[in-house]
Amino acid sequence: MTRQSGSKKSGSKNTRYLYLTTTGRRTGQPREIEIWFTRHDGRFYLVAEHRERAQWVRNLRALPHVGVRVGTRRFSAQARVIDARAEPKLARAVRALSEKKYGWGNGLAVELTPAAMNA
Repeated sequence: MTRQSGSKKSGSKNTRYLYLTTTGRRTGQPREIEIWFTRHDGRFYLVAEHRERAQWVRNLRALPHVGVRVGTRRFSAQARVIDARAEPKLARAVRALSEKKYGWGNGLAVELTPAAMNA
């Protein structure tokens, strides 16, 4: 991965990275990561290469309220891990979107629902 984020448009198809801020489950401190993402039906999807071992996944499991930055857009979101057994169609769709955009999609799928959608 490079740090160039392509287009600066807010959440455009060319934007390569999303910045996810979780709250550390032990420290309570903000933790930000840069990660590949896709969009579908107004939600954002991430794929955790290290699955449940990823610290950011552990953090959002403990505290699912997260901060998100995509391009110039910032918002709060609710995060959840997609259970591939309970939602196989969604899990396959997320993987396919990631494979199409990045050429890779193997891992644990995570859904981010912007706070405005939860209201």
